Amino acid sequence: MKTLLAFGISLLLGASGFAKAPNILFILADDQSWSGTSVRMMPAEAGSASREFHTPNLEKLAAQGMTFSQAYAAHCKCECSRAAIQMGRSTTTLNAPDKNARNWSAPVTDSLVNTLKKADRSYRAAHFGKWQWFHTPESMGYDASDGITMNEDGDTTDPEDPKQSFSINRRAGAFMESQVKEGHPFFLQLSYYAVHQTPQALAATLKKYEGMASASKGGRGDRAVMAAMTEDLDTCVGAVLKKLEELHIAENTIVIYTSDNGGRTSLLNGGKGDLGEGGIREPMIIRVPGIKGGLNCTTPVISYDLMATVLDFAAPGFVLPKGVEGGSWKPLLMSAGKAPVKRPIDRFVWHQVVEVEHPQSAIRIGDYKLLYFWDTKEGLLFDVVKDLGETRDLAKQNPEIAAKLLAELMAHIRAGIGEQASAELERGEFPQGRGPGKGKGPGGGKKKDGMKKGK
Repeated sequence: MKTLLAFGISLLLGASGFAKAPNILFILADDQSWSGTSVRMMPAEAGSASREFHTPNLEKLAAQGMTFSQAYAAHCKCECSRAAIQMGRSTTTLNAPDKNARNWSAPVTDSLVNTLKKADRSYRAAHFGKWQWFHTPESMGYDASDGITMNEDGDTTDPEDPKQSFSINRRAGAFMESQVKEGHPFFLQLSYYAVHQTPQALAATLKKYEGMASASKGGRGDRAVMAAMTEDLDTCVGAVLKKLEELHIAENTIVIYTSDNGGRTSLLNGGKGDLGEGGIREPMIIRVPGIKGGLNCTTPVISYDLMATVLDFAAPGFVLPKGVEGGSWKPLLMSAGKAPVKRPIDRFVWHQVVEVEHPQSAIRIGDYKLLYFWDTKEGLLFDVVKDLGETRDLAKQNPEIAAKLLAELMAHIRAGIGEQASAELERGEFPQGRGPGKGKGPGGGKKKDGMKKGK
């Protein structure tokens, strides 16, 4: 009987991964590109990591966990991406397609942390660092936070605390100590201001990169400072992970590292602010205690999956709020990357019609991604598994696939932002005075806004 009981308990723990409610440490970098760390997001592709930036602590985390070669941000800009993460749905479904959106379609009572606390009242939550939205962290369930903070809050005059990275760590350490002392499981989100412009770094770190060439003409910031800032961020990540060890909670803490949006890379098309792969594909590393490390997952995932994932680990079976679109990564992680991610609607949709020359939307289903330009009415179809750089437009070769994706894209956007806003886009009436770009096709046939004309 004892043997059978022990066996049953081992099966139960094996299925959940934890003997008690797990802590979740969610680390969100700012504007870090897919290849912005020294960890290869795609093991066989050298260009999926940086040769200039050094992130040894992330390399260690990757060796202990799983990297994702096809991890996506919910949006190509900060605000919308962060809203989607907190609410578990795409920016269009949330009706938060740009930073000025105020009429969200879901109440903040349905946020990730509020939902987590409904599922398990013992949880406590904190958010430190960049917030970048009008709803307060407290309204979304956070017990401790830095309040509503913006990009400029990360720029400090303290030479010992560039981008506030080190003071964020101190606040995080104090919060974790308090929760351990009081016996509460926690959700902790660290939203570092690094590596967003303007770059700041410790003088000692910067000294390591003396002699590195500055950014190329037209670039922003000095590469040496960017490299140093990236290393400082990595140092802070390492310190937080060490704190978990010191508090003896590492074996009951899930660690998720990613970025809010992408940036320019040598392999991917586009960058921050547009819907090329460079703007939306991001680094992601996840460590779950008891799961084999050093693995790479090729399954596409998206940042608004976070809510479903956290709830699946913390309160398996709890019913998510109506309208949540994300799916849980738990089966994927527990199966060494083999199990599928099940979502209510299995498609990724992005929408960016402000602060970009050519208003655009995109959808990915399976290996295909359709990139649609509202001003030119042109849809480009790419196989983003075989064609990382989005250089071969397959729309004419596969008109049925292109038409199917376009129809689903339009239906998704209409359902989210409404018939009136959709009709305005169709008429070329773009928000904030953003009108059609110049010339024919994306980028006027030239490489503008990071978008390459299909070939």
